[in-house]
Amino acid sequence: MCSSPHRVGDVMTRAVVAVGRRTLFKDIVQRMAQWHVSALPVLEGDGRVIGVVSEADLLPKEEFRDSDPDRFTQLRRLPDLAKAGAVCAEEVMSAPAVTVHADAALAEAARIMALRHVKRLPVVTAEGVLEGVVSRGDLLKVFLRPDNDIADEIRREIVDVLFVAPEVPVHIMVTDGVATITGRVGDSARIPLAARLIRGVEGVVAVDCRLAATDSS
Repeated sequence: MCSSPHRVGDVMTRAVVAVGRRTLFKDIVQRMAQWHVSALPVLEGDGRVIGVVSEADLLPKEEFRDSDPDRFTQLRRLPDLAKAGAVCAEEVMSAPAVTVHADAALAEAARIMALRHVKRLPVVTAEGVLEGVVSRGDLLKVFLRPDNDIADEIRREIVDVLFVAPEVPVHIMVTDGVATITGRVGDSARIPLAARLIRGVEGVVAVDCRLAATDSS
């Protein structure tokens, strides 16, 4: 029976293309084009992540290529102007790198990406050594889970635990990621808890909770 991937390590890409701090600007662009990625981790010799080079880091080179910025632009965009003159990864990378650990929850990785406005996160060990990369697309893989797998997990991990011997059997049906739960249970306080737990199952798009309670008096 398939179990739900709850951690970054379950969905991350382990074969990662990276560069060193002295990798030349043109080589960085070539690797991005060759491997169809928008960012590359920058590594020390021991494999520790010291920064990330993204397309956004590289664009100032083109933006300021044939322009002479006025004083206001120079003051406001000093970091971009510095990157425009970069010739290697160390000079153009964003540092320190925004990273995540393999045992982090997928929701945590999604929050980091949203708050830091990044599309990919290097996955590192406690020592900062690169283990893989997780992207927005990797986080969305959970929504490819078959409906039957999702229903099996809800039944096994939530329904059978919260509602032992219900008066009317509790039924779970998942269609296109939408989980519908029906039946009559003895403890009304557990109904909102069940809905919340089901909503947290990887691959669930929405919850339609139709449970009724016999202790409503």
